[in-house]
Amino acid sequence: MSTSTKARSRKAIVTGAAFLAAGALVLSGCASSGEEPTDEETKEAVVPGDGTTADGVLRVGTILPITGSLAFLGPPEFAGVDLAEQEINDYFATLAEAPFEITVEHRDSSDGETDIASQSASELVDLDTDVVIGAASSGVSFSFVDQLIAAGVVQISPANTSPDFTTYADGGFYWRTAPSDVIQGDALANHILASGGTSLGIIYVNDAYGEGLAKYTSEPFEAAGGTVAESVAYNLNETSFQSQIDTVLAAGVDSIALIGFQESLTMLPILLNNESFPAESVYLVDGNLSNFGDDIDVSAEGLSGTLPGNPAAGDFRDRLLAIDPSLQDFSYAAESYDAVILSALAALQGGDDASATVKDNLQSVSEGGTKCTTFAECAALIEAGEDIDYDGASGPIEFDENGDPTQAMIGIYRYGADNMYTLETTVEGSL
Repeated sequence: MSTSTKARSRKAIVTGAAFLAAGALVLSGCASSGEEPTDEETKEAVVPGDGTTADGVLRVGTILPITGSLAFLGPPEFAGVDLAEQEINDYFATLAEAPFEITVEHRDSSDGETDIASQSASELVDLDTDVVIGAASSGVSFSFVDQLIAAGVVQISPANTSPDFTTYADGGFYWRTAPSDVIQGDALANHILASGGTSLGIIYVNDAYGEGLAKYTSEPFEAAGGTVAESVAYNLNETSFQSQIDTVLAAGVDSIALIGFQESLTMLPILLNNESFPAESVYLVDGNLSNFGDDIDVSAEGLSGTLPGNPAAGDFRDRLLAIDPSLQDFSYAAESYDAVILSALAALQGGDDASATVKDNLQSVSEGGTKCTTFAECAALIEAGEDIDYDGASGPIEFDENGDPTQAMIGIYRYGADNMYTLETTVEGSL
């Protein structure tokens, strides 16, 4: 890495008003809480802004969790973004003249019950940011997406899974590298069925994420012959979940899916200490799949869950660890990395770094052309005048006209005796 590239790679991780809310016990998730509209007809569309102008710098901002209950997702997501920035600028350093420079500014998203994310969005708009990577939580994204649309700034989330984004009136400025929960729900249902489950109980968080994933798990489960015997919601401000657990167990289910966030740490000891209900019959999802270690005082061995995206393995994991040697969790690192790579490829194909140029070329660089898997390989093809199809670290991607990836990998993970999860298998899903 050149000296100039090293200088460019120094980031400011700014938490905005995070210090005011650091002690707040609030929850958010990959498609978490927020007052997002669920009926497109009731929402007045925001008029998209003109966006940024080409100035030789592709400015990427992040609105990702530094504080809050999803802060465990922050480090791998930040590492993915920083790795992409480093590799793009390293490639440009080999050229006689770089088409543009890429820089990154990190900001906090915190939780859906604070306004930190919207403050972060305002700051990034004021900095003439071309592309924003984030948020991890769909609910948090709903809290600032209209700000970015109105400014004409491209938003790419590496972890939003709410189906509501598919038809959101975003003017073409909202994209995501994580798949809709339609895909994850199908994978979870099939995993439970393949594990021998026939009667399913679901305990889900009462928000767009929980309702959507519960629905898209229930439908394929029952279509394949299973029965959803009980489905019980809880609210984010609840601290005791005994009544929901008792209701599901009373239904005589042989499998239980927990669809939520960190509050699952309270539910799991109750379920896993129940000798009549084995850990192998408890299932988690992306919002609560975490390396528990000593965070719970009970064995989670045998428990399994789903997580969208290809696992960060091999060389890609090594490259992430070179960025952040302290990484323990790699969730959504690949999706964050791909979001930045795709942005730069779109700018390169379009001929400048303006936000509208990125928007207009994102779908094209993700599908239909010559396959390529690294920024250097894809950039060389673009420079040679070829249409490309980037298949990334997270999978084939293949954006549709709504900004959704139409193909995705879903990992099935299982916990060992150390309460840490490892990959068992991956399945490919499509819309």
